[in-house]
Amino acid sequence: MAKQSAARTKMLASQAKKEAAERRAEKAKNVCEVTAGEVDLDKYAEVDGDWREIGLAAPARRALIDDGLYHLSDLRKVSLAAIKELHGMGPNAIRILTAEMKKADLSFRK
Repeated sequence: MAKQSAARTKMLASQAKKEAAERRAEKAKNVCEVTAGEVDLDKYAEVDGDWREIGLAAPARRALIDDGLYHLSDLRKVSLAAIKELHGMGPNAIRILTAEMKKADLSFRK
């Protein structure tokens, strides 16, 4: 096999560096709104008491509040599939919500 020319090696190294810089720039743009300081956390603290009591994580609490769901009984208005689609709802939050709904003898919208 023929040896690669110095010019080609230099060109490939330059391309790799450029692609790495683009990936770093893209990753920097994907900073969470909360860590970027763009979210007013005090606004959520005033209304997330019910969700905090049942042990939901902060992203799940914010997702529910942003969707207008402030109490466990409000979940009757939406389907489980719609709740799963909310950004911030993970599998643990879904388990907690379904368990609490069963305890309260409530069900999600069909």
